[in-house]
Amino acid sequence: MKRQQFGVLPDGRSVGLFVLENSNGCSAAVTDFGATVTSLVVPDQRGRLSNVALGFDAPDNYLAGHPYFGSTIGRFGNRISDGRFTLDGHDYRLARNNGPNHLHGGTTGFGMLLWRVTSDTPPDAQQLELNLISPDGDEGYPGRLDTSVTFTLTDRNELRIDYLATTDRPTIVNLTNHSYFNLAGPAGESILDHEIMINADRFTPVNAGHIPTGEIRPVDGTPMDFRRMTPIGTRIDGDDDQLSFGNGYDHNWVLNRSGEEPTLAAKVYDPTSGRVMKVLTTEPGVQFYSGNFLDGAFVGRTGRPYGRRSGLCLETQHFPDSPNQPCFPSTVLLPGETYRSTTIYRFGLKP
Repeated sequence: MKRQQFGVLPDGRSVGLFVLENSNGCSAAVTDFGATVTSLVVPDQRGRLSNVALGFDAPDNYLAGHPYFGSTIGRFGNRISDGRFTLDGHDYRLARNNGPNHLHGGTTGFGMLLWRVTSDTPPDAQQLELNLISPDGDEGYPGRLDTSVTFTLTDRNELRIDYLATTDRPTIVNLTNHSYFNLAGPAGESILDHEIMINADRFTPVNAGHIPTGEIRPVDGTPMDFRRMTPIGTRIDGDDDQLSFGNGYDHNWVLNRSGEEPTLAAKVYDPTSGRVMKVLTTEPGVQFYSGNFLDGAFVGRTGRPYGRRSGLCLETQHFPDSPNQPCFPSTVLLPGETYRSTTIYRFGLKP
């Protein structure tokens, strides 16, 4: 692991950039500001290495506000309806930063905070552990939350992300990473030709405010059926109320999984580069977002604006609005318990 100076925050604190490298020449760059993945370099079918993650070269771009490029999301990924929930008879009000709803941890979520680097990481490790303490009442959440996120780049060309969290009061937790991917590399202008498979027979439909209705609906016969590899652009602009609500895909799929080990959630293939990305997780759901609201306002490291649908996200997670949906898997964390979650982004080539 190599450590570089990435910049300085307005209050004078130094921001670091940590570059993990494996024996195949692949690399993952992570900054301690937001525990954010800034780049992920993997080979194409000709052996050429290039970055497949959308991001910036300086912390100023991240400070200025952005659509969560590469950020660690917390305390709660995705939306909470009306910015409120009830736990143990107590009503809690959160920041409303997405219309009437709470999104991705609030106004200053985990992706906008400076994390602490664990000092006992071996200097030759392909691993980075970052820690953050979120105090009781932070963004309206109850309890002090002690969180760690560990990034590991393996020689199998995997970026593995392990999350741990503990609390001193009952609270809710739903951590994820919000990286945007374009497997064509920096020259890729759209992900519509990418093919995707999502290992899910069901999804959670939403209302016009993008809050789950509480229903768990079969994907069969809908544009949400990605049980076989399908180009993203095939149905994305179809006549369907769910696609209209999200301006495309921005929904949670209920994964087919059993057991506690990471299992396959999704697979993405880019025919131009030959790259394949498999996503494995211990989480029950994944949010597939097709970059519908990217509009060219943000310029990447190559000087090219990030236009509409120039990147896709696969955010492994518990379901949106779970604290207000009794039929969804619980996101409650109690004192004495440890929140654990693992997600693996595995890169390869089509045989």
